[in-house]
Amino acid sequence: MLNVKDLTLKYGQSQILNGVSLDAQIGKVSVVMGTNGVGKTSLLKAIAGRHPYAQGSITLDGSALGHMTAFDAARAGIAYVPQGREVFPLMTVVENLQTGFACLDGRDHQIPTEIYDLFPVLHDMAQRRGGDLSGGQQQQLAIARALITRPKVLLLDEPTEGIQPNIIQQIGDVIKQLCARGDMAIVLVEQFFDFAFDLGDAFTVMERGAVRFQKNADAVTRDALYSEILV
Repeated sequence: MLNVKDLTLKYGQSQILNGVSLDAQIGKVSVVMGTNGVGKTSLLKAIAGRHPYAQGSITLDGSALGHMTAFDAARAGIAYVPQGREVFPLMTVVENLQTGFACLDGRDHQIPTEIYDLFPVLHDMAQRRGGDLSGGQQQQLAIARALITRPKVLLLDEPTEGIQPNIIQQIGDVIKQLCARGDMAIVLVEQFFDFAFDLGDAFTVMERGAVRFQKNADAVTRDALYSEILV
């Protein structure tokens, strides 16, 4: 579904990514792990069109995407849920969801009932302002807003950060449901090891802007993967 090959990215004179390659398959969760500052978020931003990359290629469904803007990436089917959620605090839940319409044709400007099936709390708080929601509720809103765009690839950056355990469980259940649908690939950047390991179908460990370890879930044990992150 998604193929990232030899991606290089710089911030000014600093090289942040150095030849990173990653495959994300439909119906699977591809987990990107590593300590802080190794380039995980920069990788997602490059895929999502939020930061231009210097070299490499990004291919979706066999078609090269080139150097896209964030809008172009969304139109192509790449949805990004950023670290920090970026919910519009003064807009209602419904209005936040409707911002996802921007990359859709007019006939698709409606909130699917599935969104509220996945996140019932958003239905209950539809007219509440985004800024009045708890951190966990805002995270659910951010994921729901991304799903409004009907993505082929869903990029999740630290979705458990600062979230209470019961909401973490709900988000994990939603990710499993999305995988079971079999119509999108999910790339998950996550520091919460148990959450990531339980969901992951493939694991990429980054170090200093490069891939240091890459294996499918059936080829690595929990202890072996944990030790790779601690190296």
